[in-house]
Amino acid sequence: MAVASYPVKSSIGLLAVDDNPTSLRLLESMLTRSGRYQVNTAVDGKSALQFLYDNPESVDIILLDRMMPEMDGLEVCEVLKSDPELRKIPVIMQTSADKPEEISEGIEAGVFYYLTKPLNAQTLLSVVEAAEQQVRQYRLLRDELLQRRHGFGLVQILKCNLQTLEEAESLSSFLANFFPDPDQVITGISELMINAVEHGNLAISYEEKSKLVSANKWQDEVKTRLADPQFANRVASVVFEKREDAYYLQITDQGDGFDWKQFLEVDPSRATHNHGRGIAMANMLSFDKLLYNEKGNQVTAVVSISSDEQKEDFWG
Repeated sequence: MAVASYPVKSSIGLLAVDDNPTSLRLLESMLTRSGRYQVNTAVDGKSALQFLYDNPESVDIILLDRMMPEMDGLEVCEVLKSDPELRKIPVIMQTSADKPEEISEGIEAGVFYYLTKPLNAQTLLSVVEAAEQQVRQYRLLRDELLQRRHGFGLVQILKCNLQTLEEAESLSSFLANFFPDPDQVITGISELMINAVEHGNLAISYEEKSKLVSANKWQDEVKTRLADPQFANRVASVVFEKREDAYYLQITDQGDGFDWKQFLEVDPSRATHNHGRGIAMANMLSFDKLLYNEKGNQVTAVVSISSDEQKEDFWG
């Protein structure tokens, strides 16, 4: 049976939520001035949720004030988190509450992007662009995913190699089909593979990527290192295996490893950075377990099989 191809939406829709009219107008002005975003606004949490329910396809990113009457930003996030469709929308929290423990509360509620007030236009656009990159990457991966949903349940084990970011993205959408909920794991798989290429095989450090992203030179540096004899022959190996108890995906790069422990959760001190959330998002949203070897150049992602799924497999 033929599978429909869904066009990748090009524009990015934002929903800005703030109970302060002056702050909301300023935020809207900063965003629309860039000419890149379609901006809608809401003055409180309840009206924001109503807009999302009424217009689910028009919002790709939410900019959410933390302190609001009746329903504050964290309460809105709890509602979003419980909705299978809305929980995929990245939330950028605007807040004056920038203490580490307060940022940690937001991360627990599913917030991976932060802006501290008073807002700065350059910082605002940098953080929105980071969220935009996540949205566009998910769109591309899901578009491929929707075309490849047949016959994957028969595969028990699969091995392959990759070298480039393009191969990482293509392979991510392919491998996601082998899991019970492809939408849940697709971004996590992609983030782990991208990490294996850029931070593992190509040895681009966290600090280097921060500067490269700010200067809009990240992709250029990746291409340069892929052509460098020091890195050109490095590959990342990928093994998928479905066992009785779980789905396993193991990714091994040929780099020197890294201190993975500090990236399993979003550090509040990095909450406003323009990258660095991928492993934490994979750990918190995509997989039941994320296991690294001590060196940090091999990661195993695990999705457990429920007893009901095991019965279904047994009876066919």
